[in-house]
Amino acid sequence: MDTASSRTVARDPLDDPPTPLARPAPERLLIWATGLSLAAATALVGCRAIGVDGVTPVPQLLAFLPWSLLPIGVAAVFTALLRWRGGLVWALVVLAVAGWYGLPYGSQAGAGDKASASASASGPEQAAFARIEVLTSNVEFGQATLGLIETVRRERPDLVFVQECEYICAQLLNTRIPRADYLYRHVVKAGHAEGSAILSALPLTDTEGIEGTLSMPGSEAVIGGRAVQLQLVHPLPPIPGGVGSWRRELGRIRTYAAAHRDAPLILAGDFNATRDHAAFRAVLDDGELRDGAALAGAGRTPSWPAAVPRPLGAQIDHVLISEDFSVRRARFLDLADTDHRALLVELDLRAPARR
Repeated sequence: MDTASSRTVARDPLDDPPTPLARPAPERLLIWATGLSLAAATALVGCRAIGVDGVTPVPQLLAFLPWSLLPIGVAAVFTALLRWRGGLVWALVVLAVAGWYGLPYGSQAGAGDKASASASASGPEQAAFARIEVLTSNVEFGQATLGLIETVRRERPDLVFVQECEYICAQLLNTRIPRADYLYRHVVKAGHAEGSAILSALPLTDTEGIEGTLSMPGSEAVIGGRAVQLQLVHPLPPIPGGVGSWRRELGRIRTYAAAHRDAPLILAGDFNATRDHAAFRAVLDDGELRDGAALAGAGRTPSWPAAVPRPLGAQIDHVLISEDFSVRRARFLDLADTDHRALLVELDLRAPARR
């Protein structure tokens, strides 16, 4: 018997491949937390990309979509520090998509931006034959009425749309804004947030308006000899438990806009929605409307909440216009005692196209 052949050959431990070391528990925990945050961001950005508002908390978070860039960026840094390559690629893709939708309105060619883009692609502009200024303000249960009156006296807009104008607000508008300046008025007197008002220096006729929990009166103005439809807008906000009502009332606004898209039209007020909401983009698309602030280069200027400094917040107050108008400028104005900034837009009404 060959004893040499039965000997066990000793192996050099250095010849064995190194055993992968498990990540420390704190590092694994950070990866899990980063992954969860990226999953939430992906769901939010995905809803924006496919054009759905989803359910709570998606509609609420979509209002602040540009600010999702900050947590997504932080997540990308963590994936790099953790040497998580798959996570880093994931974070960079989500960051790029969110950044695309965070560009100023009108920069993208996606849904809801077609109307704004058409303004610069429709060829030579028709000559303007009437110039007007439109002011919209949510006075928060009437608290900012005195500030609004001061602003109206200073700016002297031709049309004023007022939301959340309760009984005292309606009385103050009646007594402190001279009829000689605003002879024509459509005021819905109601309590709390339900009251609204349209003041006009131009001839005005009341119309039916839009049905809603908060009053949304309508009028027809005569501007430069042309009949222009005016509609105050104030749907319910998308609070938890109220997203269905918010979506339903924006749907009524969409139906109204679509029914009046062949006439000069101005929709103004607190839409409780931004261009990152699919329900709001549907109003623009079906009504062939454009956002006045966006056309003036202020498409991301926040109007709510006014208590936080710019550029924080969301733009939920809008002046939407048909293609009969062009925009000269738009300004957001700070008023005391309200959580909304007022929006003042200067418009040119174009001459009707020759047939």
